[in-house]
Amino acid sequence: MNAAQIFKLPDLGEGLTESEVLKWNIEVGQEVALNQVIAEVETAKAVVELPSPYAGVVQQLHAQPGETVPVGSPLVTFAEQTTDSGAKPTPVKPERTPTLVGYGAEPASGKRPARKARRGHKAVSAPTAEAAPPAHALAEDQRPSTAARSTVPRSTPPVRKLARDHGVDLASVRGTGPQGLILRADVQTLIDAESSGSHTLQEELNQQPPSPETQDRVVKLSALRRATAKAMVESAFTAPHATEFLTVDVTASLELIEQLRQHPSLQEQHVNFTTFLALIVSRLLQTHRVMNSSWDGPNDQIIEHGSVNLGMAVSSDRGLLVPVIRSADRLSLKELAGELSAVIEQGRAGTLSPSQLTGGTFSITNLGVFGVDAGTPILPPGQSAIVAIGQIKPRPWEYRGELALRQTATLALSFDHRLIDGKEGSMFLADLGRVLENPGLINLFV
Repeated sequence: MNAAQIFKLPDLGEGLTESEVLKWNIEVGQEVALNQVIAEVETAKAVVELPSPYAGVVQQLHAQPGETVPVGSPLVTFAEQTTDSGAKPTPVKPERTPTLVGYGAEPASGKRPARKARRGHKAVSAPTAEAAPPAHALAEDQRPSTAARSTVPRSTPPVRKLARDHGVDLASVRGTGPQGLILRADVQTLIDAESSGSHTLQEELNQQPPSPETQDRVVKLSALRRATAKAMVESAFTAPHATEFLTVDVTASLELIEQLRQHPSLQEQHVNFTTFLALIVSRLLQTHRVMNSSWDGPNDQIIEHGSVNLGMAVSSDRGLLVPVIRSADRLSLKELAGELSAVIEQGRAGTLSPSQLTGGTFSITNLGVFGVDAGTPILPPGQSAIVAIGQIKPRPWEYRGELALRQTATLALSFDHRLIDGKEGSMFLADLGRVLENPGLINLFV
């Protein structure tokens, strides 16, 4: 480069306005190569590794780990680089190539860098734009990425922050989570072990720490929590919510699911009630088109979507995430089960990309896994409806003219009353209940 260059934080997708610096992989005075991963940042949607758009020597880092940086603000200043003879090298032209993390430099090979492979898989190069298949058709380790990911211990942002605060090197921690994921308990065990070795029992007794129950605890807002709060307030006070409830007998659905699990083609898939509910909902939305729509106020119109991009609420260490299964209405039960398992695993591991968290048209949330019977879900921004399923439990129920103990669950449907009337919402919820009580009726909607 001919002069000092300043790398400014790019738009990391979908108009995100800021990111938090989690970790620097470089330091002042270090020489950096083009497309070398220089930092990990956390947006409101995902943790992203940033590649360098310049080759040079780091002159200044403009933010500390834990600091939030607005898009367009300086991140790194690279000093002028010269050859051994003192002559300036040929300038590197910073081509603006759209990538997952905004606009990065184009690699010398002309191909995008390979994404870090998941365990048991090889990293593969991303396909070119002309030949790229739909995102939903790609396996997680085949999806495009902006740079070759560095080999770092797998953990979530809260766990990394805990390690940073206590000076714990994650490379020395053995992860006990899925596929070696480092859990909070793994780091805490190491912290406790080091603490116990530096104090005598009498010293610890003399300290007499106050009871944790009586102490206030200050929790810094993460980028995800801040974005979730803003989105929920915006949704609750923009879209007039209406919620309806229906308790249904799901015994027949549970019996069918058990039979499906025994089928040879599905034995390697995680087929459960949530998977089955996702299949039924995506099929019903083909005929209840208004339930799969968006309000376009500026243009005085309602957009009825041609595909069902199904959002699935996932609880993670970072907070609530809603990854999207694109064109769910065109997937088989086996394909849908595979997609759901993948996004749930990625959501809990904190490896979802921003593109996997946007574009939903209808969502499902499962409250039953927490032992809750029912709730009033809030619409994800831009969507017109969301259905929540409560816990499945036995209740006395009228069955074929007699009282019997049946497996039941409560459905809660929230919808935007600007574009969905009570009649339309009720008809959809009633049809959903009928199919769950008698799964064979799904043939009426496909």
